[in-house]
Amino acid sequence: MALNDTSPTDPIPDEPLEEEMYTSWALLILMTLLIGALWTSYYLQQRKIRAVHETVISIMAGMIVGLIIKLAPGTIIQRMVQFNEGYFFNLLLPPIILNSGYELKRRNFFLSFGTILTFAMVGTLIAAIVTGVLTFGWAYFHPEGIHISFLDSMIFGAILSATDPVTILAIFHQLHVDPQLFAIISGESLLNDAVAIVLSDTLRKFRGQELHVINIFKGIGLFLGVFWASTCIGILFGLAVALMLKHSHLYQFPNIEACMISLMAYSSYLFSNAAHMSGIVTLLFTGITLKHYAYDNMSLRTKRATKYVFQILSQLSENFIFIYLGVNLFTETDLDYKPLFILFTTLFICIARYFSVAPLSMLINAVCRALGKPEQLPQSHQVMLFWAGLRGAVAFALASNLGGESAAAMRTTILAVVVLTVLIFGGTTGRMLQILEIQTGVLEPEDMASDNDNEADNTNNSHEEGGLSLGGRPSRRTRRSPSTDRLLDTDEDEERVIHGNSSSGDGGGSGSDRYRNDPTDVSIGGLLSGPIGDPIPDPGPPHWFMSFDEKWLKPFFTKRHVQQRNQTLAEYWKDRRRKMDRANQNMLAGIRNMSLGTTSGRLVNDNDNDDEDDDALTLHSVYPVEDRFDGGDLARTPSNNGSRLVIGAGRVFGRSVSNQQ
Repeated sequence: MALNDTSPTDPIPDEPLEEEMYTSWALLILMTLLIGALWTSYYLQQRKIRAVHETVISIMAGMIVGLIIKLAPGTIIQRMVQFNEGYFFNLLLPPIILNSGYELKRRNFFLSFGTILTFAMVGTLIAAIVTGVLTFGWAYFHPEGIHISFLDSMIFGAILSATDPVTILAIFHQLHVDPQLFAIISGESLLNDAVAIVLSDTLRKFRGQELHVINIFKGIGLFLGVFWASTCIGILFGLAVALMLKHSHLYQFPNIEACMISLMAYSSYLFSNAAHMSGIVTLLFTGITLKHYAYDNMSLRTKRATKYVFQILSQLSENFIFIYLGVNLFTETDLDYKPLFILFTTLFICIARYFSVAPLSMLINAVCRALGKPEQLPQSHQVMLFWAGLRGAVAFALASNLGGESAAAMRTTILAVVVLTVLIFGGTTGRMLQILEIQTGVLEPEDMASDNDNEADNTNNSHEEGGLSLGGRPSRRTRRSPSTDRLLDTDEDEERVIHGNSSSGDGGGSGSDRYRNDPTDVSIGGLLSGPIGDPIPDPGPPHWFMSFDEKWLKPFFTKRHVQQRNQTLAEYWKDRRRKMDRANQNMLAGIRNMSLGTTSGRLVNDNDNDDEDDDALTLHSVYPVEDRFDGGDLARTPSNNGSRLVIGAGRVFGRSVSNQQ
């Protein structure tokens, strides 16, 4: 008997065992592909190969294995590895959305929120209409025997308007592409999927009804109501978790705490879907709210656990989805390939993407100019936005509900378009970044703190809790708390600092958690990277919601000692910024007044001793000096022999030959 076949004469009691065996083989095949994809990811990152991405390889490997399964005798394994819409929406998609909201750069996201909403809503609507109209015009002549009604064409366009640039965003994250562009593309793709789902579901409700103007306005109202109701559900779930952590002692039981947070987030997704809302929008804003309000109330171990568990599940889901799509390119049973339809549909979505990006970009830039602000979308960013119009698994999952005479051809076309766009656009992203000269290597404070945290993990990987040091004794990790200025021994001591009289947190805009991980002045130090003498700009007046949030919402949803510590840190960095501004001005005055040909006085007032800490910038070594003996004592006098002045990156370093020796 072949591996992929069963005999109809097998006794009934053996059928469960037979099914279990074939299920194990099917899962083993998928797990082997997943392991290969992760190993490929490791190799590509280790070798810094960016010409091809792991998701492209995952799809190609899935296609090869799917073809082998298709050609093998029998159909049992073929049916088991076929795409299942329920598995996708309930198991594979939620970890990706939750991690995206939890790890979202909230500052850039909300600063560009108007642009993101414009592309996600108006842009998706334009793309759906253009694709639907072009598809209906193509099908009107019945090429290749295709018959598609106008409503089915519009549903087809709505489904194909769902972009899923997972490959591009992964490359952006590795290369640290311009944060504003990253926020716009990631935010648009997340909300765009939800908009496409709501739009396609809304259009399906009008099957069998005549197209009237009242129905169009009814559909728009239903769409907007579902979107904003889903947003409110997500925010309410996140706030409920914050209050639960605030008024309980779950931080004493990190395992239970992490499980409760994960289950509450997942419950928001299920509740929203059960209420006929958008689970994607709900889960996205649940993740954002969790990070902004609930994160401060978590224990240190729960912060780490939620961060890494969400990242791990998201990466597994992303790779598994691309493998899933590659396998299903050949294993689907009702595939109906129409080569011309696939080719022209790919052309249609490119045209639709152009009409949804170019006019809206011009409108956004015009609004920015009218408000006296710099243009938000330069030409290179517009081209990259067009290039990010990949289609993904969301589109293929929605295609299962297509109806009509040519439903099989439309489903097959959507699957083929997903694979083609990932291979073509995803495979050339790195090259396009070079051609467009888009800024890369931009590290934000959160990224730098994360890198430092990872380096600390690599350095101290032999000092984990409960482990043994090289000497065979229990290891003790030490950290310095900026609030207490003392060394913390082991995680238990740090827990007492976090949940004791002084605590730390992130998520609320204060960034205190990253300052604990990285005690250096990451954000303030970068302010001196401009021209010498430029004053450190004072932060502008905060947005009205930020002021309201800091004054009322944060105190209500977070623990009191967290707020006290955040306030202390805010005052600390304000004082540090004042000192660094003074040092910057003293530097400029000293450079203007010093004469390298004569022995001028000191460039910095010696009375400014309060600025002389380990992080402040001083100029004691700028003025040239030489050593001489005067009555047996070593004296230092100004000199211009052998001295040099090095000016670069907005900082001044003066060194004398004697100092270098």
